[in-house]
Amino acid sequence: MAPLDIMLIGELFRWSNAIMKAQKSINPGSVGLPVLVLPIFLESLFRMLVSSIDTFMLSSYAQEAVAGVGMVSQYMFFIQLLFTIVCTGSGIVLAQYLGAERKEESGLIAQAGAVMVLMLALLVTVLVLAGSWPLLSLYPLEPKVRTYAWQYFTIFGGFGSAFIAFNMFQGTVLRTYGYTRDAMYISIIANLINVVGNALALYGWFGLPVTGVAGVAVSSVVSQIAAVIMTRYRIKKHQNIVFRSEGWRTVPASIYRKILEIGVPSAGEALSYNVGQIVIMAMVTTLGTYAMSAQVYAQTLVRFVFVAAMSIGNGAQIKTGYFVGAKQPEAAYKRVYLYQIAGTLISVSLVLLLNIFKRPLIGIFTHVKEIAVVTYNMLFVSFYVETGRSINLITIPALKGAGDVQFPVMVGIVSMWGLGVLGAWLLGLHFGLGMVGIWLAVGTDETIRGIIMLFRWKSKRWMTKAIV
Repeated sequence: MAPLDIMLIGELFRWSNAIMKAQKSINPGSVGLPVLVLPIFLESLFRMLVSSIDTFMLSSYAQEAVAGVGMVSQYMFFIQLLFTIVCTGSGIVLAQYLGAERKEESGLIAQAGAVMVLMLALLVTVLVLAGSWPLLSLYPLEPKVRTYAWQYFTIFGGFGSAFIAFNMFQGTVLRTYGYTRDAMYISIIANLINVVGNALALYGWFGLPVTGVAGVAVSSVVSQIAAVIMTRYRIKKHQNIVFRSEGWRTVPASIYRKILEIGVPSAGEALSYNVGQIVIMAMVTTLGTYAMSAQVYAQTLVRFVFVAAMSIGNGAQIKTGYFVGAKQPEAAYKRVYLYQIAGTLISVSLVLLLNIFKRPLIGIFTHVKEIAVVTYNMLFVSFYVETGRSINLITIPALKGAGDVQFPVMVGIVSMWGLGVLGAWLLGLHFGLGMVGIWLAVGTDETIRGIIMLFRWKSKRWMTKAIV
């Protein structure tokens, strides 16, 4: 048995033991990766499930409601992307300071992030309340759809922005300190509150009036308020978390700068990726309804594959930040390879299961033979896509956790558009390979980018990018 295999087995055995141990107090520098990853994974799965339930509940109320809420969902994504600038930057900087055991400065990072995210939220609130109706008037929507969209956007995107922002930020603080299990429980409870609130708004349980989309939006805001209160309570319970409200006026400008230097490029990469996906989806629409349906079904299934690698990547980012801050980059260098092997093996295994059970799984969505055949082919190509994606979802967060942000962002933007988007047009439309060609292009982007990131990690240049 090769030394690397022995190391991997030993690491996995250590993971399984760590998961079995309930830790009341966590030292963020020594917490095992499974303690970080498993709650993030379960939280992500639960959130995906609740999202599907929300769509189903709205569809039982009115199709116009689904269209209206779906239409403004893209704007809600961009709003959350703004808050991600602060949350991502704060999380990475905070992890390195925790690794360096600079407790008081860690508290300053939390204060600076809180100020920035709340200022952004207030700006968003003003813009949404003042501009939502003029914005929606630009679209040729049916009156009902426009009204539903305005109600949801104004209430959840406007009045709810401050709670969304602070909930995201406090969750980042909890996870970075190693308390991902707390964040998971709070997220599950908040999502359940949202589901129950939606049912009350749409079904009129207990004799309550049916308030429709407006009630659904209020339910979403209430769930965010509940999450903010619960998260704040848990943060106060953990004595090692430094997150004070007083003294925020004295935070040095350099702290704000460090957060933005990390957060802005990361958000730019996410924005570029999602815009690229929108362009690819526009190409898919030219292939017809069957292709669009196959794309939705295949993406729905593979989402359950890459959420595992994504969760490991989130944990790898936090752990790398700890090690780099603690001046132990070699420990991060070796462990990320193990994390990467484990993540890729899990992704490939899940894709294999999807392909073994693809007929009954796709049968849940459709019985149209033409759609099913296209989806079968796409799931086979997903071996290629998800192998490359697993590398990116783990190695790129690790690089960012080390402070090496600019390189993966620049390579990502060039690869996404040069190989992913352009390749999708060439293979899918120009050469007539359809959905298989589009997914081959996406897989090529993920794979080539992943290989470049592995070489970047191997070069150890990221060791010179430490923030602390």
